[in-house]
Amino acid sequence: MERTFIAIKPDGVQRAIVGEIIRRFESKGFTLVGLKLLQVSRDLAEQHYDVHKERPFFAGLVEFITSGPVVAMVWEGDGVIASARKLIGATNPLTAEPGTIRGDFGVSIGRNLIHGSDAPETAAREIELWFKPEELAAWQPTITPWLYE
Repeated sequence: MERTFIAIKPDGVQRAIVGEIIRRFESKGFTLVGLKLLQVSRDLAEQHYDVHKERPFFAGLVEFITSGPVVAMVWEGDGVIASARKLIGATNPLTAEPGTIRGDFGVSIGRNLIHGSDAPETAAREIELWFKPEELAAWQPTITPWLYE
């Protein structure tokens, strides 16, 4: 099964939509295997956004992600990375489709609520960065045979 990293950013936590976001992933049929609420350190933020370190918006990303609590999650399922990206919606909430998390709840690009890994390699890197192996549960929901052939 494929895994992806999802983070509800400080604006999503402050706006009290954590439960709604988790519900959408659960309703889609994905399995939650890791979950924690944390205050992100500057070091973790800089490592997470390392690919953007040369860009002018890097400092703003780091400041924002460290400004309040974040809900970090690992979800598992067939095609979870691509499906999660569709559930999340376009980076700019103003162009995100209705029905997506950003389309339904987002207001501006600088406060876009949620992060999701964009590729298997990125997911593996982010999961390793945010979670210790023992923080991930290996389990199979009883509904699994009703989701997959």
